[in-house]
Amino acid sequence: MFRMVKTEIWKLKRYHMIWAGILLMLLSVLLTIFSTTAIDGTVWTFPFFAEQVIKNNVTTIFPMCIALIAGYIITREEKDDTLKSLMTVPVSYCDLLWGKLLVCALLSLFLGFVSAVFTVIANLLMGFPEFSITAILQTFIQIILNCLFLYIAVMPIIAITARISNGHMIGTVIAFVYGYCGMFATGNATTADIYPVTASLGLINYRSYDEAVHWNIPICFFSILAAFLISAVFVFTAAEGAPAKVPKKQKKAITKKGW
Repeated sequence: MFRMVKTEIWKLKRYHMIWAGILLMLLSVLLTIFSTTAIDGTVWTFPFFAEQVIKNNVTTIFPMCIALIAGYIITREEKDDTLKSLMTVPVSYCDLLWGKLLVCALLSLFLGFVSAVFTVIANLLMGFPEFSITAILQTFIQIILNCLFLYIAVMPIIAITARISNGHMIGTVIAFVYGYCGMFATGNATTADIYPVTASLGLINYRSYDEAVHWNIPICFFSILAAFLISAVFVFTAAEGAPAKVPKKQKKAITKKGW
């Protein structure tokens, strides 16, 4: 498994889709900067700015982003016509899928780090108060861990669409809706703890200083764990379920009549 993960990491160098993920992380920060222009009496500080970046990551950007990239990485074996070659070596499709999913977990940590860097740079440009070493460390820890937990929450979608030929685009759309529904899940404390996307916020103690925010950490943990176990079931049951290409029907040659 270690060699498989190492090989997949080497493959990332030729995937331009990674740059799309970095740009999406930048987009999340730019959307947050745009929201600071609203004249609604909000007092913006660096911790509050970082929290809004996390909220944009959860509800609009990251679920779609990681589903797109993970699905693309899995689909490349089929697109490049290398899957049939890999199946000839002593490695199952299940192990291959696990290797790619583990690499995507590392990639989610990397994208979280990139998002945190963009957040700090944006604050340097905007000059929000309460900018300190402690706040910076908290921002990096919360954003990076949140991206990892979000990835686990989206893993069932990635695992099930991996069975479909070119299913990564379908998974991206589903992941976007899945993340966007997190806005409605936060309307109720119990729903927010159970819904995997918003449960990721509970595990990083998002806005825990607010008296109106109460997270049930055990429920949040079991919600993310359940998402991981569901993903594992989809992966293990796909042991021989590599997406099959639908053979194209050959067109019959039309015989010309006459001389």
